[in-house]
Amino acid sequence: MATTEISGIAPFFIVKNVPAALRFYRDYLGFDITFEGTTEDDIFFGIVQRGSAMIILKDIGVDPVPNYTRDIKKGIARWDAYLHVPDPNELAAEFSSRNVVFFKSLTDVDDGDDGLRGFEIEDIDGYILFFGRPEAR
Repeated sequence: MATTEISGIAPFFIVKNVPAALRFYRDYLGFDITFEGTTEDDIFFGIVQRGSAMIILKDIGVDPVPNYTRDIKKGIARWDAYLHVPDPNELAAEFSSRNVVFFKSLTDVDDGDDGLRGFEIEDIDGYILFFGRPEAR
């Protein structure tokens, strides 16, 4: 039996302020706003997309809890989302031209067997996004 392709996945981030989060992703990271709440004075839900990467943003009246803030007793899970990027060097240069502040600069990540090349960005709610790809082996 043939398997059906899954072409994307979208993390769901709880945020403090949806309009501010939408602007961050649009203005700094080049995402398109594909949906924002139904009334201009009460935007509590939104979706941003760049290529096949989507992020869902929602304000439910509680503070965001990024992975690195959780006490998991077994080390830190830094990333809240991994975004596959065929050329992380090119994307890092694009983000630099927009004055994006890197949480962790472009590097080869070799934490154990990760073998990735990429960089980390912290969004305005503290979520850490890794933009990169596996290194060729």
